[in-house]
Amino acid sequence: MPLKKVTRVAGKGVFIPGDDIDTDRIIPARYLRCITFDGLGEFLFYDERKHEDGTDKSHPLNDPRHRDAVIFMSGENFGCGSSREHAPQSLYRWGIRAVLAESFGEIFFGNSIKLSLPCLTASSGEIKKLALEIKENPELQIEIDINSAAISYGGYTFQAGLPDGSRQSLVDGKWDPLAELLESAEEVEQVAASHPYFET
Repeated sequence: MPLKKVTRVAGKGVFIPGDDIDTDRIIPARYLRCITFDGLGEFLFYDERKHEDGTDKSHPLNDPRHRDAVIFMSGENFGCGSSREHAPQSLYRWGIRAVLAESFGEIFFGNSIKLSLPCLTASSGEIKKLALEIKENPELQIEIDINSAAISYGGYTFQAGLPDGSRQSLVDGKWDPLAELLESAEEVEQVAASHPYFET
């Protein structure tokens, strides 16, 4: 079954300021004991969004004006720390469909792309400018052209960064290596049959 092609992400944005936001902050370790990733969205930034009794703290993700945002923005080295796949999964299950930051933790970036979650880089100035626009107008519509890595809003466009290989895998619908392998099972068997050292 062909994977969806990710060529465009459009909608509202939400900005979480700060550098070196690691995967432990994105989703606390105690919520990793799950059989599937279903429901992980509710635990996104849980300790920063909730008091110990479960009531809401003041946090951008709790602000109803940002609840249906699809573009998440932050600072430098976003997603650093442990390699847990649950971090991008929690963002995706929350409803986020693209992440914009100054830079990313390498493993987080790879896990996100394999989930069809584009991670684009931009300068601190461009991110803060966009964050200010969102603060002034939470309904601001942002459009990301994945093929060109261009981000547009309010008549303004700037260029973001996205490695060619990752960009191509998204726009071609080839972002999940495991799915590609399963779809090519017959070819894999043919290659294996041609190599005697695969015999059992």
